Amino acid sequence: MKHLLTIAGSDSSGGAGIQADLKTFAALGAYGMSCICAVTAQNTTRVASVQNIDPDMVTAQLAAVYEDIPPDAVKTGMLSTPAIVRAVADFLASHRGPPVVVDPVMVATSGGVLLEPEAVEVYKTALFPEAALITPNMPEAEVLTGMTIASEADMARAAEALMQYGCGAVLVKGGHRTEDAVDVLFDGKEAHYFRSEHIETKNTHGTGCTLSSALAVFLAQGLPAADAVAAAKSYLTGAIRSAAKGSVGHGSGPVDHFWFYGIKWGRMK
Repeated sequence: MKHLLTIAGSDSSGGAGIQADLKTFAALGAYGMSCICAVTAQNTTRVASVQNIDPDMVTAQLAAVYEDIPPDAVKTGMLSTPAIVRAVADFLASHRGPPVVVDPVMVATSGGVLLEPEAVEVYKTALFPEAALITPNMPEAEVLTGMTIASEADMARAAEALMQYGCGAVLVKGGHRTEDAVDVLFDGKEAHYFRSEHIETKNTHGTGCTLSSALAVFLAQGLPAADAVAAAKSYLTGAIRSAAKGSVGHGSGPVDHFWFYGIKWGRMK
């Protein structure tokens, strides 16, 4: 069993953040561990409040995990302040080895802002160089590159541009704007395009967290980046499709992380 670590924020409604990450790890047969960097009061309709964790406590959590259960892969999610991003980056730089997936979370599905603007530069200069893969969506890629992204060709150019920060590969996610849910991976040599059906549903809370966590699992298993993206995207598509049949909350509901176990929502015993 692979040991997976998520470094992110807690979602009190259970659909995104640490909770979505741990569900994904469990669904894919991995042992999940966590370093909580922020506590949010949120649900499927809004982020009501955020309390960031002291950077020293973030480092202490990481040190405790690595001391006893070194992870086989790591993913980062919501790291909302420059000091937290720096603390995580510094720790990972001194504990290199397992692949790191960086999801530069900026805005929640419900629209709540989760990243201080000053943290963007720290992501670029300190955290991205530690990443095997970074996974911005199209709006995040626009912030990171200063480009306007309106086509698949733009996505590929943005992914290639982000390689300048020293990461191993870049996946620009297009589910926010593209009709056929295309994602573009640049692996340092060429662009790979991953297409899946567009599923009409409001239940998309935590999709980015879920995808990046699945990517970390598959990278821990030794899959090359392109194969890991294909496997993770297939898992997420199934989770979205299954969630479209049910409803949790009154806003953007969560995906169904355990969809392939055949457990139907509302019928769990």
